[in-house]
Amino acid sequence: MHWVKHIILLTASLFFLAFGIQVLLLAYQLNDPFAFVMTFFASNLMILISAVLALGFCLKLFRPKKTNPDLVPSKPDVEGFPPNDTP
Repeated sequence: MHWVKHIILLTASLFFLAFGIQVLLLAYQLNDPFAFVMTFFASNLMILISAVLALGFCLKLFRPKKTNPDLVPSKPDVEGFPPNDTP
C-alpha cells in the first residue's frame, strides 16, 4: 500500500517540475532585469527540488524492499521453546 503514497507524491512533484519549467519560460518575457533574475532563480530552485523529489520517489517506488535482519526471529534452542539466555 506504500506505492499509492509514492505515486501521489511523484505526481505532485512532476506537476511542480512542469510548473517550474513554465515559470522559467515566462521569466524570459519579463522586461525588468530584477524581476527576471528573481523569477529565473526561483524557477530553477523549484525545478531542482521537484526533480530531486521525483527521482527519490521513483527510486523508492521501483526498488525492491529489503528485509531487516534484526526483525527476523532467532531460532529456538529446543523445538518449540524460545532461546535461553540465562546460565
